Amino acid sequence: MTQKRWHIALLQMDIAIGEPENNFAKLETLLNEAVGGTAKPDVIVFPEMWNTGYALDRIHELADPAGERTIELLSAFSRKHGVNIVGGSIAEKKGDAIYNTIYAFDREGRQVGDYSKIHLFRLMDEEKYLKEGGHIGQLELDGVPAGMMICYDIRFPELSRKLALGGAQMLFVPAEWPNPRLHHWRTLLTARAIENQMFVISCNRVGVSGTTEFFGHSMVIDPWGEVLVEGDESEAILRAEIDLDLVSQVRGKIPVFEDRRPALY
Repeated sequence: MTQKRWHIALLQMDIAIGEPENNFAKLETLLNEAVGGTAKPDVIVFPEMWNTGYALDRIHELADPAGERTIELLSAFSRKHGVNIVGGSIAEKKGDAIYNTIYAFDREGRQVGDYSKIHLFRLMDEEKYLKEGGHIGQLELDGVPAGMMICYDIRFPELSRKLALGGAQMLFVPAEWPNPRLHHWRTLLTARAIENQMFVISCNRVGVSGTTEFFGHSMVIDPWGEVLVEGDESEAILRAEIDLDLVSQVRGKIPVFEDRRPALY
């Protein structure tokens, strides 16, 4: 029987731009803290580009080749502690290209999904340094269909709807979403939860990189659009409990998927 109640842990962390060694060390500390409490999480999520930050001018020398270091760390940790991980995203080098990639692992340490960001954010020059991904972020955790998107992706409702139509009950969103667009962040995440009647689990970074400030406010939002937990602007481990039965209840009460008219739009 598929588990219905899940404990979520969000690692809302500061990221040292261009310093992978410091970022890996901090992540390991936060991971150990996350599993050290009385209620061990079922899934741990962290922010976008946590290994390097947006050090795009040096990204070719800093990116993780084929994600090897990240995969080794997260696979071993998930297997040791019996926890699912949606591993934020990293700068990953494949051949001559750099991708912004999520890796996800199940409780046995098996890689069960990956997703490279398909919408590159021109305001931070991503398109000049990164290559867009070529597939959407579908996965299963403990038998539960889920989806993955990264930061700017939430401005594209077609993507989250496609994931929902594919069965996703949870949507994981690592981000480096900056000031001053907090209202956009909250509104877009809430809209994605309401319109797709699924849990949205988002983890944003905090801190400052150059002149850019990041405000955190990582959130878990239920299928009614109710916020279950929301961070402030400080580094923290945020926790929430979700009940996946709520997805089928909401979808049964307001049958938006059955009432769609895709032939007209």
